[in-house]
Amino acid sequence: MDDFIRLAVALAIGLLIGIERGWQRREIEEGQRVAGLRTYSLIGLVGGVVGIMSQDGGYLLIGLVFIGLAIASATAYLVTTRAGHDFGITSETAALATYLLAVLAGVGEIGLASAAAIVMALLLGYKESLHGLLDVLRRRELTAGLKLLLISVVLLPMLPNQGYGPWDALNPYVIWLMVVLIAAISFFGYIAIRVFGPSRGIVFGGLFGGMASSTATTLAFSRIGARQPVLAPVLAAGVLLACGSMIGRMLLVATLIHPPLFQELWLPALLLLGATLAPVAFYLMSDLSRKPDDGEATLMRNPMELKSALLFGALLALIMLLGKGLSEWAGDIGLWALAAASGLADVDAITLSLARMSTQDLGLQVATVGIVIAAAANSLLKGTMALSIGGRALGLRVLLPLTAGSVLALSTVLVVYLTGSQA
Repeated sequence: MDDFIRLAVALAIGLLIGIERGWQRREIEEGQRVAGLRTYSLIGLVGGVVGIMSQDGGYLLIGLVFIGLAIASATAYLVTTRAGHDFGITSETAALATYLLAVLAGVGEIGLASAAAIVMALLLGYKESLHGLLDVLRRRELTAGLKLLLISVVLLPMLPNQGYGPWDALNPYVIWLMVVLIAAISFFGYIAIRVFGPSRGIVFGGLFGGMASSTATTLAFSRIGARQPVLAPVLAAGVLLACGSMIGRMLLVATLIHPPLFQELWLPALLLLGATLAPVAFYLMSDLSRKPDDGEATLMRNPMELKSALLFGALLALIMLLGKGLSEWAGDIGLWALAAASGLADVDAITLSLARMSTQDLGLQVATVGIVIAAAANSLLKGTMALSIGGRALGLRVLLPLTAGSVLALSTVLVVYLTGSQA
C-alpha cells in the first residue's frame, strides 16, 4: 500500500506540473508542444517507479533514467528552436525537475516532494509577475538584496554565539542577528514601496515608509507641509500611519525575540496605536485626492547600506552594555533612563536589547516599561519634529494624538509595574 501511495503522489506531481504547463501553452496547437499534460504525467509516473525500484540502493538507475530524459529534452529543445525560434528552456527544465521530485516521492519523501512541486508550480505560474518585478527592479535594489544575503547567510553563521566583555553582555551572534532582523524588515518595507509605487499617495507612502523609518517619513512629510500647508491633514495622516507602523514593528520585534513579552506589551501598544490612528480617517476625509510627489526621493532611499548596518550594530552593542551596567548599578530607574534616551534616536535598538535581556535575568514588566518609555519618547520626538518643521497646521495634528497615546501607554505599564511591585 505504501508503494501505491508513493506512486500516486508521483503521478499527482506530474499532473500538477502538466496542468500548469499545458495551461501556459494552451494556445499552441496539439502536436506542436514539446510536452503537455500527458507527457508530464508520464514523467511523474516513471520517476515514481524508478524511486520505488531504487529503494534498496539502486541509485544508478535514477541517474541513467535522468540522463536519458535530459537527452530527450535537449533533442526536443533543438527541434523547437529551429522551428519556432523559442529559446526558452523552462519546459525542459520543468520536465527534469518533475522527474526528480517524482523520484523523491517514490523513495518515501512524500511531504518534501509535494511541497517542492507546489512551489515549482507557483514559480512557473507567476511568470508575468516575476518578469514584471525585474522590469521595476533597479541596480541598487539588487545590490541591497545581495548585501542583505551577505550579512545574513554569509556573516551571521561565522560569528561566535557566546558572551564577551563585562557581565558577558556582548554576544556577537545575537548583536548581528538583530542587525539582520532590522535590515530585513526595512528592506522588505522598501521593496513594498518600489513594487506598488509611492505615486499612489501620501497614505500609502506613510504606511510602508514607516516600515523602513517612521522618523525619515515624518521628516519628509514635515518638509512638504512647510512648503504646502494646505496638505497638512493628509500629511498628518501619512505621518500617523508611519508612526503606527513603528508601533506594530516594535511589538513584532519584541515578540519574536521573547514571545512572553507579547502578553505584557499588547495592551499599552494597542492604546498607543489606537490613539495614534484615531484621527487618521477624519484627516483623510479632508483631502485624500491630492498626492504631491515632493519628498518621494527621501522615502525611496536605499535602506540596506552596510555602513548603516554597522552603525546600528555598534549602537546596539553599546546599549546592551550600558543597559546591563545600569541595571547592575542603578536598578530599574537607570535602565528606564537609558530607554528614554535611546528612544529619541532609535526604538528598534533598545527594544531588541531589552527583549534580549528579558530572556535572561531582566523582569518582563521592567523590560515592558522600558520599551514603552522608548516608544513614547520616540513618538513625542516625531510630534515635536512635525510641529517645528512642518508648522502648526501639521504639527498639532500629529503631536496631540501621539501625546495622548504616549500618556495612556505609559500610565498603563506604570500602574501594572507598581501593582506588581506592591504585591
